[in-house]
Amino acid sequence: QVQLVESGGGLVQAGGSLRLSCAASGRTFSSYYMGWFRQAPGKEREFVATISWSDRTIYYADSVKGRFTISGVNPKNTVYLQMNSLKPEDTAVYYCAAMTGSIYRDYYRPNLYDYWGQGIQVTVSS
Repeated sequence: QVQLVESGGGLVQAGGSLRLSCAASGRTFSSYYMGWFRQAPGKEREFVATISWSDRTIYYADSVKGRFTISGVNPKNTVYLQMNSLKPEDTAVYYCAAMTGSIYRDYYRPNLYDYWGQGIQVTVSS
């Protein structure tokens, strides 16, 4: 069984920073993409950032570009999300996710990721 566990969430003021971590446990696996999604109350789960391990290409949602930075170590199936200049609209549950079955062009679609963490709360106050 594969488990992804997020850590590093919490409450910060607008303009502040947080660093999220995601670590895998259980059986070993290989992923093609590994990254982050988020979901606010009453809204659909949305793409935040991901890494394509094959070529180390990084993709960001337009809403976080220039503020968030994703990084990771492929052999350890570990990813991080450095979040700077946080805004109240960044408030959400953040999920770590891995795509392992196949390589897809649409890296931003959550239904194409098959391993998920439980999620961690990030709250940004005004």
